[in-house]
Amino acid sequence: MTVLDHATTRRTHNGAIKLDSVTMEFKTRDGKGIRAVENTSVEIPSGQFVSVLGPSGCGKSTLLRVIAGLVTPTAGAVAIGGEKVSGPSRKVGIAFQSPVLFPWYTVAQNIAMPAKLDKRRSNDGLRERVEELLDMVKLSALGDKYPSELSGGMRQRVAIARSLITDPDVILMDEPFGALDAITREHMNDELLSIWSQSGATVFFITHDISEAAYMSDRVLVMSPRPGRVIADIQVDLPRPRTERTRGTPEFAALAADMRQYISH
Repeated sequence: MTVLDHATTRRTHNGAIKLDSVTMEFKTRDGKGIRAVENTSVEIPSGQFVSVLGPSGCGKSTLLRVIAGLVTPTAGAVAIGGEKVSGPSRKVGIAFQSPVLFPWYTVAQNIAMPAKLDKRRSNDGLRERVEELLDMVKLSALGDKYPSELSGGMRQRVAIARSLITDPDVILMDEPFGALDAITREHMNDELLSIWSQSGATVFFITHDISEAAYMSDRVLVMSPRPGRVIADIQVDLPRPRTERTRGTPEFAALAADMRQYISH
C-alpha cells in the first residue's frame, strides 16, 4: 500500500500539546498514595505524530487521560492549542485498544455518535461527514452493517473514524492495535498513517511495540518505570511516505535498537 505524503491534503488544526511539570498521584483503598507520573514536561507541535513507549505500569495511559481531560493532574498543567485543559473537549478524539462500539448501532451510527451528542453539526452535514470518514477508512460500503458483522481490524477502523467525527485537533490512541494479529496490525499501521495524512491532527499514540513506534512516528517518547518520566525523546528521521521496505532498512534497525536500550525489562 502507498501511504499518502503527510505534507499534503492536511486540514488546518491547532493541536499543539504542552505538558508543564505534570505529576499524577492516586490514592489506594487503604489511603496510600501511588505516583503514576512525575514532573513530566513535553511540548508537541501541532500535526506531529508522537508515540509513547515504556514498561507496563509506567503511566503512559495515565498521561493520555490527563491530556484528554478525563483526570486532573495532582500538579502541573496541560494545554492544547494554548488553552488549558480543564475537562473533556471536542478538540480531542480518543481511540482505545478495544473499539467499544455499540452493538445495536450500525457502523455509520457508531461513527456519528460523538457529533450527535455535541449537536454542533446539522443532520445533512453530519451525514456528509460520516460518508467522508467511511471513505477515508475504506468502509464506504459497510455503513449499514453492525459491529458483529465486521472483522477486528474493521471494527478498529470504525473506532478511528469515530474519533475523527468532531474534526479534533488531537487524536489520543491507547494501544489501538494491541489485540490484532501481526499481519493485520502492520496493515492497520499503514491505514492509520494514511488517515493521519488526511486529517492533519496531532497524534499521541501509546504502544508497547518498538517496531510500530519506529515505523509510525515523527518522534518517540520513552518513559521510565513508575513513577513515569520521559527519559528519552527520540526524533525519527525516516523519510515519508513509509512502506514495507522501510522496515527492512539499516536505518530502521538502528532506530529500533536505539529505542530498545531505554526500555526496562
